Amino acid sequence: MQNDNRLGIILIIIGMSFFAVQDILIKSMAPEASLMQILFFRGLIGTLLLTIFFYFTGRKINFSSKFPFIAILRGFLFFLGFTSYYISLTLIPLAEATSLFFISPFFMTIFSKFILKNDVGLYRISAIFVGFLGILLIIKPNFSEFNWAMILPIFCAATYSLSMILAKLTSNSDSSFQQTTHIYVSNFIFAAIFSLIAINFFPNVEGNSGIAFLVRSFDFSNYLFLIYIVIISVFGTIGILCLIMAYRIGSPAANSPCEYIFLIYALLIGYFLFNEVPDMLSLFGMLLITLSGIYIFIREGVKKSEIATETRLR
Repeated sequence: MQNDNRLGIILIIIGMSFFAVQDILIKSMAPEASLMQILFFRGLIGTLLLTIFFYFTGRKINFSSKFPFIAILRGFLFFLGFTSYYISLTLIPLAEATSLFFISPFFMTIFSKFILKNDVGLYRISAIFVGFLGILLIIKPNFSEFNWAMILPIFCAATYSLSMILAKLTSNSDSSFQQTTHIYVSNFIFAAIFSLIAINFFPNVEGNSGIAFLVRSFDFSNYLFLIYIVIISVFGTIGILCLIMAYRIGSPAANSPCEYIFLIYALLIGYFLFNEVPDMLSLFGMLLITLSGIYIFIREGVKKSEIATETRLR
């Protein structure tokens, strides 16, 4: 397919817009809803929608994998990572969680060095160092008052990046449909398993906290939340389809930096909907992370090396 970077960038922006709505609803539901319920139905509905899309567009539908262990590991990494990320939304400002997640290019660079055996030169090492300074400005480490919730989106970035590197290893045998549905199927399977465990070990945890959001039982009596879950599932899937199409028709080096528009969305959403105002050090840290991340993507385009800049399956 011929490259069309302009259309790819438009699709990236549209996809990020759908993800923004998704995160607004998840953050709004956190005080009363069950994260596992959200992830379960998001995975289930997302799998159905992707199957329908691929069927009507004439693409091959195949749920298997030639590397089942890697497929299961990728699904588990995604489940752990984005569970951590969504919990962080209840504990820290949306813009800070988003910017800390966007250090994923640094992890991809590191993992590509050790797993894919790619060369990592001085310029990319310098970009990683600048991004690390941005992290410190946001976290402001103080061991007497350390906010452990800041680690959650960083953990998500690491697990996401490792999963994308593993996807690169299986990309010659597993299609984009297979790799995407492995993530969705894993989501509702692991969410169901975790919920059963949580019911037995955390039966009475309540309140407006990340732990309660994590272990709360499924609730089918709140019809508004059920509608929200459907919207989250549909919007999240549409966002993913936008990114899949963007990376099929456009260059990853041109498209990937545009994903940072989500940070602008997060700043605006946090300010207008959740009264979250990052301080100047955090804003400067976000800027450093964004610039260094964009630099890595552009550098990859120039060097034409093999970092896995695949769909951000949020």
